[in-house]
Amino acid sequence: SDVPLVYMTQRRKLDAWLAGKAAEAGADFRDGLRIRTIERTQEGFALHAGSDSFMASYVVGADGVNGVTAKQTGLGSAEVLGVALEGNWPLGRLDAVRYRGRAVVEIGTVPGGYGWVFPKGDHVNFGVGGWTLQGKGLRGHLAALCLRHGVRSDELSDVRGYRLPTRNPHVPLGHGRALLVGDAAGLVDPLTGDGIYEAFVSANFAAEAVTSALHAGNGGPADYDAAIRHALAGPAAASWDAKLFLERWPGLVMRALHRRFVWKIAERVITGPVHEAGSASCALVLAQRAMPAVSALVGGPGRDFRRSGSLTRQGNPQGAPPGP
Repeated sequence: SDVPLVYMTQRRKLDAWLAGKAAEAGADFRDGLRIRTIERTQEGFALHAGSDSFMASYVVGADGVNGVTAKQTGLGSAEVLGVALEGNWPLGRLDAVRYRGRAVVEIGTVPGGYGWVFPKGDHVNFGVGGWTLQGKGLRGHLAALCLRHGVRSDELSDVRGYRLPTRNPHVPLGHGRALLVGDAAGLVDPLTGDGIYEAFVSANFAAEAVTSALHAGNGGPADYDAAIRHALAGPAAASWDAKLFLERWPGLVMRALHRRFVWKIAERVITGPVHEAGSASCALVLAQRAMPAVSALVGGPGRDFRRSGSLTRQGNPQGAPPGP
């Protein structure tokens, strides 16, 4: 590609930066405080963290797939779509010229997912992810990936596994004064397993909804669920279709991607201009119109997401910010 397709970050640095910016903006940031229970009250919620208790007019659950907010506010937990396992290797112990600035993605090796090698500053991240049933075999998949790149998996540092959540497109992400964002809402991209873009989009809409409700003094935030569906249901549908198509015919997909005009479409989808009005080329328009046919061919939940998004288009003019 002639332009950067993705930007890499380290979560511990990103999270610390976000927490710092929130504190600068006036948030009362309390590190290491774990909410155990949430009770509804007439004016909002009572949150309990050990011996500490807090009253809140609104609750925005951003506590991930293992959090308590979804269940305890009555919004229900997301289902587990897949699992992943990753670890780090010092960049100095690899060919820096080969890996710096290059994201390696291996498809067709892990059912329902892929293997990856991502450079991140002073280290390289090795990982594998796939369907939930692949959980017991992830260590073997990770070892095989590392072996192909001349790395010993038993010498990786910061090895950790995690679950990838997804949510039924017809289940609400907000009710009354409670909202869910990011992984807590099950907004992981089913094709890539990424959730950062979806987390920022949903958090932006949640902030707008709560702010508007506070100014209006009318109780629960309005239109949050519709805004999320309008912004993310379409991309989720396309990702589901692409995921299942890729898993069934990986060789066909790879041969197609070697065609320059197909790769240009892939570039634009990855980098995000597809969300911008008037930016779509004829090839992109054709690709978008072909997705319903692909969805019918591969089955899966893509059609459900596409329908849930189309129901909100007239009622909500906002779309997702450009670019994952």
